[in-house]
Amino acid sequence: FHVCIFHSKSLSDEENLKLFGKCNNPNGHGHNYKARLLISLLFSLQIDPVSGMVINLTDLKEYMQEAIMEPLDHKNLDKDVPYFAEVVSTTENVAVFIWENLKKLLPLGTLYKVKVYETDQNIVVYKGEESVSE
Repeated sequence: FHVCIFHSKSLSDEENLKLFGKCNNPNGHGHNYKARLLISLLFSLQIDPVSGMVINLTDLKEYMQEAIMEPLDHKNLDKDVPYFAEVVSTTENVAVFIWENLKKLLPLGTLYKVKVYETDQNIVVYKGEESVSE
């Protein structure tokens, strides 16, 4: 997914520039994000004795397609994704968006964390209510 606008409607142009620096642009700028998911192997989850998996990888790919690729890939996040109409499309908020979409599709308790790479140096890890930058 590509274009994001680091510009908050609730801030003045000067405040936006101070907060977002060179990334501030009311007309947007592009990013090629990468997302990685970790599925937790909780004791409460059963490993399927036939497949040897907690979750079928084909199903997981379909969930990722529906939760991430369809709404975000090759989109202007702020103009094409309703979620970002009122939420600033920072990497942190992209991680929250992915988490919330995947959590609706995955079996309860399987999603451990979402890791979104804006660049090799700007990485956000989100684990539900607790998040950390790496």
